Amino acid sequence: MAEKPKKPQKLRARLPRGLADRGPAEMAATRAMLAKIRDVYERYGFEPVETPAMEFTDALGKFLPDQDRPNEGVFSFQDDDEQWISLRYDLTAPLARYVAENFDSLPKPYRSYREGYVYRNEKPGPGRFRQFMQFDADTVGSASPAADAEMCMMAADTMEALGIPRGSYVVRVNNRKVLDGVMESIGLGGDEHAGRRLIVLRAVDKLDKFPIAEVEKLLGPGRWDGGEEGKGDFTKGAGLSESDAHAIATCFGDPGKAEDAAFRYLFESETVQKARAELTDISNLIVASGYGPDRIRIDPSVVRGLEYYTGPVYEAELTLDTRDEKGRPVRFGSVGGGGRYDGLVSRFRGEPVPATGFSIGVSRLQAALTMLGKLDTAPEFGPVVVTVFDRDRVADYQKMAATLRNAGIRAELYLGNPKNMGNQLKYADRRNSPCVIIQGSDEKARDEVQIKDLIEGAKAAAAIASNQEWRETRPAQFSCAEADIVAKVREVLARHEVKWGN
Repeated sequence: MAEKPKKPQKLRARLPRGLADRGPAEMAATRAMLAKIRDVYERYGFEPVETPAMEFTDALGKFLPDQDRPNEGVFSFQDDDEQWISLRYDLTAPLARYVAENFDSLPKPYRSYREGYVYRNEKPGPGRFRQFMQFDADTVGSASPAADAEMCMMAADTMEALGIPRGSYVVRVNNRKVLDGVMESIGLGGDEHAGRRLIVLRAVDKLDKFPIAEVEKLLGPGRWDGGEEGKGDFTKGAGLSESDAHAIATCFGDPGKAEDAAFRYLFESETVQKARAELTDISNLIVASGYGPDRIRIDPSVVRGLEYYTGPVYEAELTLDTRDEKGRPVRFGSVGGGGRYDGLVSRFRGEPVPATGFSIGVSRLQAALTMLGKLDTAPEFGPVVVTVFDRDRVADYQKMAATLRNAGIRAELYLGNPKNMGNQLKYADRRNSPCVIIQGSDEKARDEVQIKDLIEGAKAAAAIASNQEWRETRPAQFSCAEADIVAKVREVLARHEVKWGN
């Protein structure tokens, strides 16, 4: 007896961890948010530029690991020429390549902004994604502290443009040379210690997430995610001595507890003194422009986790506390950051090219603004739906939809099975349509249409007690001449202030 053919296995619909789908309401909120950020950036004189999502791996920067397959931290593959290509890790390194490639044709300083998704080949977790959106602004070709001060002021203005009140955010500023000088003091200067310096940077950058004692573990022997040896994943430490790890974690995590005599050796280098002078210049410029410490302030705990920063660094942080849907306290922390990276463009040019920039973590900031009620997450209104009453008159209904579209009104013809008007109205409800157009043979004979205001109808339906009353009143439904369809639909849209995203 022949075996029965095996039933083909159904493919399971699933999404890799660290990625997320986005629906119309969330995308509309993103559009509104990006428009406000773009408005501030353009007020500061920045112009748009777009770079691809992929670059040659060596163009993305020296902070990437040196391996046969450079897949730690980034997603990489080899092309048909066996050259390594990676999805961009951020928007800064691709800009450095773009400026170097077009250096002679660009005005200097070159001021630009970019928005787009970036990709991290890292372990996903709560609030940590493998794909997320950033919005950057950069000035390339100016070593002036005014360029750094401007980034901080623009970050503050952006927070307020997004509806975050003064006192609920702060832009914190430090200088990477402070940490560089400290590492020189403990013997970690020079290229031979670049790997350990990067571990120190990433450890100190977690002071806003971990207690000082946990950061000391990252600076020393390493840390287990579960808190005890053998529990959770292990993160390799920088291997600093216990005293150096404690000194660095305390000085950057809680400067008030660092006694001058005990920690003075960390701040005696010429590099640290230069950093302090640069911070003083930036502070004077910010104050002169009317930005007080309630908006922008110097903070020694800011270091940023990427190795390419060479001078002033900044972070925009939300300082207010709120609660999630389960009533648990949530502190959002950093939603943007940046700094001076005078070495990135220079790698391509072989000559000094100063640069500074600021990046907003759009995905993270949108989550915060949504939780704070600063973004409208209600579903966006859908199109006006033209229903099909008579199957043999589809051309007439399509013409109505075209008339509305030509007048700038979003409209669609119902393309499902038209045998049941109730199903068509349910479809329009699911589309969040403001109104539907109905024309049967009687209306056609009178050159009329019926317009059903679904928004008003929903309100009226709540007050109707019986089906009989519904049939007798037909709430929020009226007739008009077919020639007046555009004007009457506009009246419905205006009544409910219906607006569609750009």
